[in-house]
Amino acid sequence: MTESTASDSGLSESDGDGFDSDAPDPAMYDHLRPTGEESGVDPGVYRVVGAGDPLALLRIGDANGRRINSGEVVAVGRDALAAFESADNPDGNRPPSELVVGALSSLGWQLRAFAGGLRANPVIAAAGLAAFLVGQFGEGQLPGPGSVPAVLVILGAVALAYAGTRGPA
Repeated sequence: MTESTASDSGLSESDGDGFDSDAPDPAMYDHLRPTGEESGVDPGVYRVVGAGDPLALLRIGDANGRRINSGEVVAVGRDALAAFESADNPDGNRPPSELVVGALSSLGWQLRAFAGGLRANPVIAAAGLAAFLVGQFGEGQLPGPGSVPAVLVILGAVALAYAGTRGPA
């Protein structure tokens, strides 16, 4: 993670209370874009991650507004906000094909982690799978009220979810 300070760029405070009246007053998670070299930061889209003085800005977009993962955090004094404008969230401008590929990739990792959790907790996983299968396919063969299979399906699913998300002990 890199850190720099925009107030080192020689910007001066305006008269009065130290804040420029034209400067935006950003809140946490707002997005800002520098309007020129006087901002003292690299071109791109920044998310407000610290709302004190100075503001902490995380660079999350390139100069074209495309999402990046730079890890670059800059400190910008509130007096330097006149050199910034509001910007769109770069997370919302990904092409649909990139969204689908990202979702499928994420699903693959989630299934892999879930399977690892089942392998790490074999007793709970086996009991949950058995309860689920008996409840699903044992309707009519199980003694007791007609709600027993539904209860076994629910308990088996909960046990599998617990075992899969619990991870290695």
